[in-house]
Amino acid sequence: MLAWTNRLTPLIALAQRHPGIIALFGFCSGVASFFLVKRQAELAQVLALVMLISWLWLVLENLLREQIAKWFGFVVPQPLLRYATQMIHQESLFFVLPFFWITTTWNSGQMLFSGLLTLAALVSIIDPLYYKWLAGRRWLYLIYHTMTLFALLLTALPIVFKLTTEESYELSLAIAAVLSLPSMMGIITFQRWWRGLLLIGATLLLAGAGWLARVWVPPATLWLNEVAVTTQFDNQQRAPGKSLSQLSVAQLQSQGLFAYTAINAPRGLNERIYHAWRHNGGEVERIALDIHGGREKGYRAWTHKQNFPKDPTGKWQIQVLTEAGQMIGVLRFEVTP
Repeated sequence: MLAWTNRLTPLIALAQRHPGIIALFGFCSGVASFFLVKRQAELAQVLALVMLISWLWLVLENLLREQIAKWFGFVVPQPLLRYATQMIHQESLFFVLPFFWITTTWNSGQMLFSGLLTLAALVSIIDPLYYKWLAGRRWLYLIYHTMTLFALLLTALPIVFKLTTEESYELSLAIAAVLSLPSMMGIITFQRWWRGLLLIGATLLLAGAGWLARVWVPPATLWLNEVAVTTQFDNQQRAPGKSLSQLSVAQLQSQGLFAYTAINAPRGLNERIYHAWRHNGGEVERIALDIHGGREKGYRAWTHKQNFPKDPTGKWQIQVLTEAGQMIGVLRFEVTP
């Protein structure tokens, strides 16, 4: 065991002197996985699985530390454990960033989630911020740790296990909430019985907040290749006419409107999505589309709306949503008098 320690010490010292190395590795593996996923390469599954396995160390850290000491008579130094945790945070955050940067609808609330992930990734490579500012605030560190795991699960589960976006979101949220319990136990002790209820309540609150915020969380493996809002559509070619950003009431009432979306789903798509038509901030209609399959240029789906309010003037949005309520993208147009 001492020989292994002597070999690892120079590598750890090198990584500490150049913290960007780990971050660069995570980011490059994320970019590589993204393009491998687009090509449906099995190596993408391997990279995503490696990222998931690395979190086993964080979950079983105390147990593994005790077993190493028992079997080999070697106590893993606490600074080494802290650095291993930081390294896993770096790898995970920079791995998921390419996925979320591409799938985020940047003129929506999803910008907040992806912006927080980017900020978290930067914090992970700046030691004064990570160790003094973040690690010194246990409640903030808990949020940071849970968000990192949640983002990694959202990205890796569809790649490794080919889950739907709804299944991936629900499972990621449940796992992240359950695995946050050990950290919460360090904040909320069991000195009195009601503190146990407080711990359970805090876990449920965390899971509930994650579920309510799902429209702000991009689906990491789904994005829009092509969109169009048009009054004409070629059913034989499955091709939309000229996309419009503005049209009159007369045009709308005489011809109706098509909403066309080509959804890129590299791992295939086998679920229900929705076109949610919204007028001046309020939802008017939600049309379901059952999608099975996928293609390189995106799975083509469209809805044709002819029933509009008496006064349709104003700002319109068509949100493309998953079954779980995550937004794949949004189309915008305006109706003038």
